[in-house]
Amino acid sequence: MGTTPLQDQGEGFGAASVSDYRGAATAARFGDPQAEFAVLRSGCGVYDLGFRTKISLTGGDRVRWLNGMVTNNIRDLAAGHGVYAFLLNPQGRILGDLYAYNRGESITVDTDRGQAEKILATFDHYIIMDDVEVTNLAEQLTALGLAGPDSHAVLAKAGFAVPELPPLQMQTVPWQGIDCTIVRCEDPQHTSYEIWMAPDRVRQLWDALLAAGATRVGSEALELQRIVSGIPRYGVDIRERDLPQETEQARALNFNKGCYVGQEIVERIRSRGAVHRKFAGFLAEGAQAIAAGLKVVAGEKEVGEITSAASLQTAAGAKTVALGYIRREVGLPGREVTMGSVKATVVPLPVTDSLLLQEDSSLEQRPA
Repeated sequence: MGTTPLQDQGEGFGAASVSDYRGAATAARFGDPQAEFAVLRSGCGVYDLGFRTKISLTGGDRVRWLNGMVTNNIRDLAAGHGVYAFLLNPQGRILGDLYAYNRGESITVDTDRGQAEKILATFDHYIIMDDVEVTNLAEQLTALGLAGPDSHAVLAKAGFAVPELPPLQMQTVPWQGIDCTIVRCEDPQHTSYEIWMAPDRVRQLWDALLAAGATRVGSEALELQRIVSGIPRYGVDIRERDLPQETEQARALNFNKGCYVGQEIVERIRSRGAVHRKFAGFLAEGAQAIAAGLKVVAGEKEVGEITSAASLQTAAGAKTVALGYIRREVGLPGREVTMGSVKATVVPLPVTDSLLLQEDSSLEQRPA
């Protein structure tokens, strides 16, 4: 595990705690993670994305080859646009997840550092006679993130001329003599951006964004945001044993693109009926001791398992949001379940602010 480029330049960085996050050492918090989470929802938080890594694919066969490797449509991806996708094994199990962006003369694959080694090895295994060159850009690119309703205004104040971009669209813009790539993130509920740039200028950009009004945010707050947004994390909520349709990530799948590794299993599930379990959200009153691995029980029968959990301080009091898997016939919004001694309610994802602010997290309509 290495440190991120921003952490390497961290004299005066001000992190209250540093820990491993998605394969890299970076700031866990700068103060109170709950306050940092609130900034991501109501202001503008800036955070280190050096735990992500970029992989470049070049060569004349790059589009055809990657289209035959992942679950989403690379063939018809327009320049400057990206998609989210899974990388599967021949049995349809998930080896990793990634974003792929068409950069015109190349494709950039973006994934967690913790997944990079396996993804690179899988790519190497499947490149046989193809005109595809794979380059790890870890030493050439890093990134910062901005999230919150004030993000666009902060970018403008920091000197970026950024148009209104739709989700998963990117644009290269100049900033203080260098080229940066601005990516609009996928979360439809909250405004967020990534800024890709050379590592040697990342501290300069960090300081400029702080001066423009952004607030420092660590990985603990990012986890709170991820869990409330219902975004599964590979290695935590998505494991190699899981099938794509179990994860409820329809955004990763395209059924009209043709063959790819593991496609036969994915298509068989679609044509013969749904899988038996699904990824779901759970909401409990109070700050509860819910942890990954805890079993979900309904009617004295084990029906699922928790994979992630986060306790939040809201205006309506403490709440605990959990993610995990549950049997489809049980996992209807409003269903009451238990996890150990904790009572919870199955809720839709993402968990909305209105639901978090309810005095009672139980939904009015319950399944019979």
